[in-house]
Formats: sequence, structure tokens, C-alpha cells
Amino acid sequence: MILHLIRHPRPLVDDGICYGQLDLAGENPAAAAAQLRNQLPPGLPVWSSPLRRCAELAAALHTQPFFDHRLAEMNFGNWEGRRWDCIPRHEIDAWAADVAGYVVPGGESALKVQQRALDFVAGLRVPEAVIVTHAGVLRVLLAHWQGLPDERWCELGFAYGSCWRVVVEP
Repeated sequence: MILHLIRHPRPLVDDGICYGQLDLAGENPAAAAAQLRNQLPPGLPVWSSPLRRCAELAAALHTQPFFDHRLAEMNFGNWEGRRWDCIPRHEIDAWAADVAGYVVPGGESALKVQQRALDFVAGLRVPEAVIVTHAGVLRVLLAHWQGLPDERWCELGFAYGSCWRVVVEP
């Protein structure tokens, strides 16, 4: 199966704010869609995170996108909407020591995000598709498919509005 993985446009939020499942709009989804259309085969089905920064882009790419909560960004629980520099240092340190397994207070771990995203992909029954999602989801999927150890997951970076083409074996 061929997947075109797209990260949403830059969210409309102040720098330094922790946002995961905060439902934020993204910058100019129509312009992002216009640029992405040149990279995508026409007529592909589009699946998206239901969060606005993804959903708006998905709607600009396709008249009838599908939405699935398993494509939502990591739930940062008690950290959502807070400035990163206001989150207790011991919590940030614990997360840094176990990027994959640490469960953010009131939220979820990256391993849980990975499992729900992999479950979504396993359920796809199309030869090729577009998926509009978040950097965290992209990171855990590509880390899995590339066989990266947990401590290297953070090395994977994705620009806003970028598209990655991957071939996934069933």
C-alpha cells in the first residue's frame, strides 16, 4: 500500500505552548492544499485527524475526506495548553528518559499513539491513500516502519505542510 503522509499547516498558537489534542486551526489550509496537490496523484481517498488543523487541510484537498480519531496527535493531558517552561521539570525529564513509554499525567504515551495509528493503517483496504495528521503520529509510524529504537524517535522531523510517501507492506 502506498501512503502519502502529510503534516498539517502551522497551528495558530503562540510559540512555546504545548499542544497535542488542543483543537487549533492551521495557517491557510487552502494555500497548503494547493502546494500539496502537485505532489499527490489525483483522486486518492483522504483520511485525516479530526483536529481542525488537519481537518481543514483535508477538506481543502478532497470534497469528502474521512476522519478518524486514531490519527489525532498525542494527548498531552495536564500539559495541554501550558507553556513548556511551566511544566514541572521532573515531568519533562521523566518523559525525556522514556520518550516512548512515559505516560503524560492525564494523557497518553507515544507507544499508545503508535498502537492506535498502526491499528488505523492495518484497517485500510485501499492500494493508495492520503493521510493528514500530526508530527507525533508521523514520527511513531515512521519509527516503527524504519525499525528505529525508541531513543531515536525524536530524530525524525517533519515540516508543516510536508508530504512523505511510504510503501507499507501488508
